[in-house]
Amino acid sequence: MLSTFRTLMIGSNARADEKRRDTYAIELIDQKIREANAGLKAAKATLASLIQPQRGEQAMLGTLTSRIDDMTRRARQAIEAGRDDLANEAATTIASMENEQALRRTTIDRLDVKVIRLRASVESGSRSILELKQGAAMARAVRSEQKMQTHLRTTPGSDNAMKEAEEMIAAVLNADDPFEKAEIMAEIEDGLTNETLPDRMADAGFGKATKVSAADVLARLNTTTEKKD
Repeated sequence: MLSTFRTLMIGSNARADEKRRDTYAIELIDQKIREANAGLKAAKATLASLIQPQRGEQAMLGTLTSRIDDMTRRARQAIEAGRDDLANEAATTIASMENEQALRRTTIDRLDVKVIRLRASVESGSRSILELKQGAAMARAVRSEQKMQTHLRTTPGSDNAMKEAEEMIAAVLNADDPFEKAEIMAEIEDGLTNETLPDRMADAGFGKATKVSAADVLARLNTTTEKKD
């Protein structure tokens, strides 16, 4: 029983954590980006602290190499002049400088490896943060759309308001045209007055009729029947 209760509590806490993460997803994303930026800034500072001694060692190596070359020329001149004492002293100095030269080269090689590795990490981190920022911008846009959709679905009366608006639009579009109705009324009035006068005069024997009557049709049918007989 105790084990079951513990399992239920763990599940409940997990669901609560998931809900909090979903609710504050944008804030959490921004916080992670800030943490990543802080880490990148620290990495850049470390890179700078490696590059500075690297350049210093390279400069000192260049100076040491020039001194070795200069001392080597002087030792040769001393040997040619028969000054073995100065030549031996120069040789001792050259040997010491060459040992120092080898040590500095080893130091520079180690710094080069560290600088190359850390520079690659900084560049990769910078690209990752840029991608995170772009993803965060998309997440904010999606969350904004989700909030708007939720607001539209949960706003009291929003559906009724839309339906009422649609009904009013349909009523306006389907309403009778008052100008067309007036024209129809005018046609009716004309038919009741002036337009029926030619027909009435034709019935009285004055002029041809303007419309075909039943009598005209019967007369035409009788004429056709007589021709066949």
